[in-house]
Amino acid sequence: MKRVIFFLILFVFSLFSVFAGIMIGSVSVSLKDMLNALNGSEDIKSYIILNVRLPRTVAAYLGGATLALSGLLLQTYFRNPLAGPYVLGISSAASFGVALYVLSGIGIGYYGLVGSAMAGSLAAIVLVLIIASRVKSAVTLLIIGLMLGYIFGALERILITFAESEAVHQFVLWTFGSFSGVTCEDLPIIFSVTLLVFSFAVFLAKPLNALLMGEDYAKSMGVNVKLTRVAIVLLSSISAAVITAFAGIIAFIGLATPHITRLIFRTSDHRALIPSVIVCGALITVLCDIFSRTIVAPIELPISVATSLIGAPIVISLILRRKRIS
Repeated sequence: MKRVIFFLILFVFSLFSVFAGIMIGSVSVSLKDMLNALNGSEDIKSYIILNVRLPRTVAAYLGGATLALSGLLLQTYFRNPLAGPYVLGISSAASFGVALYVLSGIGIGYYGLVGSAMAGSLAAIVLVLIIASRVKSAVTLLIIGLMLGYIFGALERILITFAESEAVHQFVLWTFGSFSGVTCEDLPIIFSVTLLVFSFAVFLAKPLNALLMGEDYAKSMGVNVKLTRVAIVLLSSISAAVITAFAGIIAFIGLATPHITRLIFRTSDHRALIPSVIVCGALITVLCDIFSRTIVAPIELPISVATSLIGAPIVISLILRRKRIS
């Protein structure tokens, strides 16, 4: 019962964080301004709310939730606390796609960046799924995913070596990660992918609980390990691909949020962890997005800087507190 109450509290806080993300910024926005914007007002504050802060904050909420869930799935399957949404080489492939687009001089348009990142990610997803369907060991799949990341990273550095400095600067800015470029037109895509991943993840709760004891135990409990592996890889890869395409590489959220959630709720039951990690990931990401664009305003910090600076101390303090209690 305590976990349910705490979950509801976190969920309410996560919803309040969305309002905070819309209201806080270089231009202050009140609740009245938000209501005016929803009622069709055409002043400058309404434009900022509807076209800048609303899509950005909602994208951060959905993106953080999706990356956190992806990290939980992969950490459980690989039984590796350092696994995250990007261990399968998806982000490296997306980054290579963007590098190919930007550094070759084709252009730097927003939708060109999104399209090239998505193309690179999809190529990696197909490759990883083929590998996942053929290998038997989770460790083997993890190692191959890491090696794919190194390969795409090496190709990316070759492009950087021969590119012009201005193009390299634009590419580096993309790798920092930011939800600032997300528009209202992008939200249906992000929302659809998020809903798809969440819906299928619910059915993975029992197989994931069995996998905590190892693949042999899971098989003895009737779990189709091969199908579960493909489902986890596919859901995690799609999550990483879509969020990376629209926001660049967002560090820490997928890696650390599952640990924070486990330490807070003190459970390894995925029936509780899946909804909890979704809410925690959303809340943390929105707060980090607010921090990144306000702490040194009008200059905006990369969100990965904020997620690491805020999240890492939280994880360390929770771990140390747990050690003292135990």
